[in-house]
Amino acid sequence: MSAEERLIRYCRIYTESDPESGTHPSAERIFDLAHLLVEELKELGLSDAAVDEHCYVYAHLPSNLNHPSKTVGFIAHMDTAPDFTGEHVNPQVIHDFNGEDIPLGNGIVTKMDDFPYMRTLKGKTLIVTDGSTLLGADDKAGITCIMEALAYYHDHPEEPHGTIAVAFTPDEEIGEGALFFDVNRMKADFAYTMDGDSVRVMSDETFHAASAEVKVAGFSIHPGEAKNKMKNAGRIAAEFIGLLPDYLTPEHTEGREGFIHLTGMEGTVEQASLSFILRDHDAGKMLGYQERLRSVQTFLNQKYGEDTVQVTFRNAYRNMKDVLKNYPEVSKVAEEAIRWAGYEPETVAVRGGTDGSEISFMGLPCPNLGNGGGNFHGRYEYCVLEELEAASVIIRRIVEKTAEMPL
Repeated sequence: MSAEERLIRYCRIYTESDPESGTHPSAERIFDLAHLLVEELKELGLSDAAVDEHCYVYAHLPSNLNHPSKTVGFIAHMDTAPDFTGEHVNPQVIHDFNGEDIPLGNGIVTKMDDFPYMRTLKGKTLIVTDGSTLLGADDKAGITCIMEALAYYHDHPEEPHGTIAVAFTPDEEIGEGALFFDVNRMKADFAYTMDGDSVRVMSDETFHAASAEVKVAGFSIHPGEAKNKMKNAGRIAAEFIGLLPDYLTPEHTEGREGFIHLTGMEGTVEQASLSFILRDHDAGKMLGYQERLRSVQTFLNQKYGEDTVQVTFRNAYRNMKDVLKNYPEVSKVAEEAIRWAGYEPETVAVRGGTDGSEISFMGLPCPNLGNGGGNFHGRYEYCVLEELEAASVIIRRIVEKTAEMPL
C-alpha cells in the first residue's frame, strides 16, 4: 500500500468528533478507524497493538538493537474537526499541480488568490477534496506517515532501530485528545505529534488556552409595560461583547499575538449566553484576558444589578514550551531530521495546540511535526504527497538518531 492509498483509505472513514456528546470518545464512529489501525499495526509486527475503552490505540515495535536505547514515540489523532463535515469524504488526486485555481467539484474552486502559498506547490502531487467535505489530512496524514515508517521497518528488518512507541488518539479536535492519554502505557522517553502542516516546520511552543462561558440573567415583562422594569439579557450580552476591544479578536491578530474569540452566542430577553476561547503564548497575558472579562462582568453587574452577569473559566491546555525548554535535545533531533530530509527547518510557535501540549505536562516531552497537509478544517484542505512521504523519512531519521542517544 502506498502513502497515497493509505491516506485516502483513512480519510474515507468517518471519524468526526462531537463536542456536544459528553462521552469519551465523543463519537463511537472513531472506533471504526481505531480497530482498523490495530489490525494493520499487528500485521506490521507490533503484536501488542490494542485500543482501550476510550478509543486510544497503543502499540510498540520492539528494538532490534544489540544494546539498550531510548524509546521514541509518535502520536497522531484519529478524529476530524466538527467545523466542517467529514462524512462521505471523496478525495481526489492532482498529479503535477499546475499552480492554478483548482475546480474541486460541486461548484467549489480553490482559488490561488485566496491561498497564495499553494502556488509554491506547483509540480507537486496534491490530494484534495471534492468540495463537499473536509479531507481529514488533519490528522490522518499524521497517522499515514507513522504507518508508512512502520511499514518500512517491516519490509526492511535489517534496518536497526530502538523500540518505537505509537499512539493514536480520539477527540483532539475538541480539546480532549489528551484527557485519557496513558503515558505509562506509552512507555516512551520522548515523543512527537505528527499534527502540523509543512514538513519543514517543527513546533515546540503552543498557545496557553482557556475557555470562558458568560451567562446573563434578564427580566422579562410585556414590552408595553417595560419601562424601568425590563432587563433584556440579549441586549446585555451584546453590550458585553461591545466592551471588549476589536484588536484582541483573531481577525486582528497574528504571530505571537493572543486573542479573545467569541465562538457562540444565544439568548432571549430572559436569559442569554456567550462562549469565548482565550489564547496566548504568554501565561501572564492569558491571566490578563481573564481579568478583562471579569472587569466587564463587574461593570455590568454594577449597572444592571448583582448576579446579572456570571463568567466562568475552564483551562484547556498549556504552552508546551514551559516543559520542552528543559529538553532541548528533543527539538534538536527533529530539526536535524528535517534538514536531513532536504528541508530547511523552521521553528514556529503554534497559534493553537496539539495533544502534545498537555502530554508534555504529563511527563512526556512532545513537540509537533508536520505531515504535508494544509488549509485544515474546511473544504479547501489538501495534502502534498511528496511532503507526506518526507514526513515518514523524517520519522525514520529521528528513530535512527534516537538509537545513538546516550541513556
